[in-house]
Amino acid sequence: MKYSDEFRQHFSKTTVFSARDARLFLQSKGASGQYCRLFLHNLVAAGKLHRITKGAYSFHEEIQAVGLAYAPYYYGLQDALSLHGFWEQETNPIVITPRKIRPGVRTFLGNNYLVRRISRRMFFGFHAIKYGGFWVNVSDPEKTLIDFAYFKAPLSKEALVELRKKIDGKKLNKYLGRTPSQARRRVKQVLAK
Repeated sequence: MKYSDEFRQHFSKTTVFSARDARLFLQSKGASGQYCRLFLHNLVAAGKLHRITKGAYSFHEEIQAVGLAYAPYYYGLQDALSLHGFWEQETNPIVITPRKIRPGVRTFLGNNYLVRRISRRMFFGFHAIKYGGFWVNVSDPEKTLIDFAYFKAPLSKEALVELRKKIDGKKLNKYLGRTPSQARRRVKQVLAK
């Protein structure tokens, strides 16, 4: 393939890139839009490039890179517990996004990951942490607890004990002010246990 070395050199610095990014790069080198689709297809078929979801690709073989394809996003629920070190269990990535996408289990490089939608109103309470060679967004402890209540996900007693140690009461109350009343009640029930 005519542009493959330049293309790999340019996009290997980027964790995830879009088909549009690839098309703009190839067109700047003189390729047509039709060639771009064929070029990406051939790279994926040869195993040199990995497709995360429609229109999102990566040269990296790290499962935690998938969230970047759903930006804006953050990793939450059990995955946030693992990334923060609150429990030792290995979990599949759980990508939480306000984008209008189909939620559910997806596969990347033979590994499952879960995509969940959240309302724009509830899209807050996360920060970036370094994971491997790149940065990922992860919900902070207070928002992780709220998300367990919001999504009605089960939370083990051990994980709850670890979360309680890290929760900042003022920040939690501030976040609860932005949370729907049903989720707020569930958080208070969980903390009362």
